[in-house]
Amino acid sequence: MNGKMEGSGQYRGELTVPEEAIDRNGHVNNVCYIQWMQEVAVLHSEASGSSGAMERAGGTWVVRSHRIEYLRPAFSGDRIEIHTWVANMRRIRSLRKYEFVRVSDGELLARGETDWVFLDAETGRPSAIPEAVSECFIIIDG
Repeated sequence: MNGKMEGSGQYRGELTVPEEAIDRNGHVNNVCYIQWMQEVAVLHSEASGSSGAMERAGGTWVVRSHRIEYLRPAFSGDRIEIHTWVANMRRIRSLRKYEFVRVSDGELLARGETDWVFLDAETGRPSAIPEAVSECFIIIDG
């Protein structure tokens, strides 16, 4: 997957669906979307400078929950854009949203969100999100 930061604060990843992502129903397996959500979140964090700020603060992120709604199938060879943004930052949690769009026809294939929890990497306990981490993102409500 490759991608880039958008001026709006969104990150746009792009990939071509590999044959290995196809399940016995002939379309992308639902588990692949979850993997792609995590990959694009990490790319966004790296591009924004948040990954470095997180490491300097001695923290890490873990997933509390994923939610995804599948709207249309995707197939081998489809080019997909994955748009992601941070919808909120609370004391120890952050909500990130995603949209999966097929490039050829602009169809919205799926949308989802992940509730992330910030932890102290040494103790594994929840920790307040440092300002140096949160200020790396533009919060986009919606």
